[in-house]
Amino acid sequence: MKNLKPIILLSEYQELRDLIKRNPNESKQLSEELDRAIVIKEEELNKKIIRVGSEVEFEIVKTKTKMKIQLVLPEESNLKAQKVSIFAPLGTALIGFSENDEVEWDMPGGKMLLKILKVSNEHLEI
Repeated sequence: MKNLKPIILLSEYQELRDLIKRNPNESKQLSEELDRAIVIKEEELNKKIIRVGSEVEFEIVKTKTKMKIQLVLPEESNLKAQKVSIFAPLGTALIGFSENDEVEWDMPGGKMLLKILKVSNEHLEI
């Protein structure tokens, strides 16, 4: 597995940093991910990069379990509707990665390897 870095759009990077300032106790992992992120301009954006609002299908490699979620801001989080907060371990693990990437992340149940199968951003504006 490659040591991948998340890729974050400059405007979203700034919005997430502001969100972290307002919620410092909930956002330590996200802040650390942003510290190591590659920040890009809008014209460099790949449509398959996971952003806030992205619909994502991924697989937990160990169990072959497939899941679909939408990555959202904390106030929109709703697990029954499969909307996962950017502050949740899963949300922080996925932000900035692309289709076919594999991401290893510390989840509440231990380390997990996730393979990103599909990313949909058609409904998002740049």
